[in-house]
Amino acid sequence: MKRLSVLVLLTALGCGSPDYDLIIEGATIVDGTGEPSYVGDVGVRADTIAFIGDLGDASATERVAASGLVLAPGFIDIHSHATSGSIEGSDIVERPEAENYVRQGVTTVLGGQDGASMADVAAFLSYMDDHPATINVGVFYGHGSLRARVMGEDDVPPTQESLGEMVRLVEQAMADGAFGLSSGLEYTPGAFASVDELAALSAPVAAHDGMYISHIRDEGGRLLESVDEVLEVGRRSGARVQVTHHKVIGKGRWGMASESLALIDAARITGVDAASDQYPYTASSTGLTILFPTWSKDGGFEALQARLADPAQRARIRADVIEHITVERGADPSTIVAARCGFDASFNGKSLADILTDRGEPVTVPGAADVALELVEAGSCSGVFHSMSDGDVATIIQHPWTSISSDGGIPALDEGVPHPRNYGAFARVLGRYVREDGVLSLEEAVRKMTALPAERLRLADRGTLAVGKKADLVVFDPQSIRDTALFGDPHHYAEGVHHVWVSGRPVLRDGASTGERPGKALRHGQ
Repeated sequence: MKRLSVLVLLTALGCGSPDYDLIIEGATIVDGTGEPSYVGDVGVRADTIAFIGDLGDASATERVAASGLVLAPGFIDIHSHATSGSIEGSDIVERPEAENYVRQGVTTVLGGQDGASMADVAAFLSYMDDHPATINVGVFYGHGSLRARVMGEDDVPPTQESLGEMVRLVEQAMADGAFGLSSGLEYTPGAFASVDELAALSAPVAAHDGMYISHIRDEGGRLLESVDEVLEVGRRSGARVQVTHHKVIGKGRWGMASESLALIDAARITGVDAASDQYPYTASSTGLTILFPTWSKDGGFEALQARLADPAQRARIRADVIEHITVERGADPSTIVAARCGFDASFNGKSLADILTDRGEPVTVPGAADVALELVEAGSCSGVFHSMSDGDVATIIQHPWTSISSDGGIPALDEGVPHPRNYGAFARVLGRYVREDGVLSLEEAVRKMTALPAERLRLADRGTLAVGKKADLVVFDPQSIRDTALFGDPHHYAEGVHHVWVSGRPVLRDGASTGERPGKALRHGQ
């Protein structure tokens, strides 16, 4: 489809002020509710949607012709790593233009995921007030980071005093604007927490109508009991709960997605406000230490490296890594790929099988385990793990309570070989799962990117195209939108998004970044 340029009409001198700052005319409006699309115009004043209907006779400072294009609310990424690290070192601060998100139509991201967050929610949000990004940003408070600050990284239960201090800090984070508590129960020290601890820390979250969002304890062999653990936190605390980046790991378990979704449905019937989110790929991404047994990480990363230096403990760890690769990764070392190794970039993009082949060694599971131990000893790497099925991805994405997420950040272009979800998650849903495969209708896909996550997050002023809502808007071509980032070649922006506005200000115009930074620091309950 031919790209339609923006038409700027400046009010003639002496003719008075225009009716609207912006009119988008003749668009196919997909309003985020899931209702059928329709053709119409949208008028914006300042940062707010002021009118939806026929604006043919109205005046505007700027008119955008959008015939044949879709106009939708800006997409909301309920699970992002854009805020990972320190304030100054976080992606959203280092790369505030967030072009990988904008070019997918994403206007809001929620960080602080998988149990990892900054210590001071108020300080981060204040910084973003003073140094706005192109897109809006909100945060969860990370349970793992909290536990490490209060209790260290050891496998010990909290004392009454330490639990009380953690509860106090969660309460403070919620008061400061956190959207809830996140956990990463497959990582340490979060893995050392009990359901009792998680429920106690989620009680102040419930009191603020926030959300407990969890990277569950096991996405493979103990998938169902791990999903039920999240639901149990909801039952005990009263908090709304979310199984984040919902997936099924391990070929022998493919097809179990319907069972884990059934647990969510059953919990909802009993009054637990539960849901999930998903990125649309059959590979995950995390650190290589995910291959290592939880006991070996007791005390933190340096403690793990110390255990690797002890021959007896190293042998025990090696045996557990061999078992993990065999059971969880289908005994296939080619499914485990180093994405970014800070100590040696030559490993970036190579699987454990590739590394063995490069060395002239046979590709075996024990050999792959030895390479994994070696890489972790040297400082570890982020990795991409090909362990999921297309069928489970489709089953989960179709569930009415599944939001779309990226689980990505804002990578530096051409740095490492990260997961393509950083660049393509939302465009991939619209290109593949809507247009090509027909797994979702366009209206339902947009709902999963807008109104559903907004409702889960209690973002009352965003998520749908309605009068009075903030003018976070995306215009895209439904026939050409697609992800172009690939495994092994990920640093490519999505295509097909023509225009994006954040709070009524253009951040993408005719496919070109404007350089504006109107993003807001979002605070839960405000």
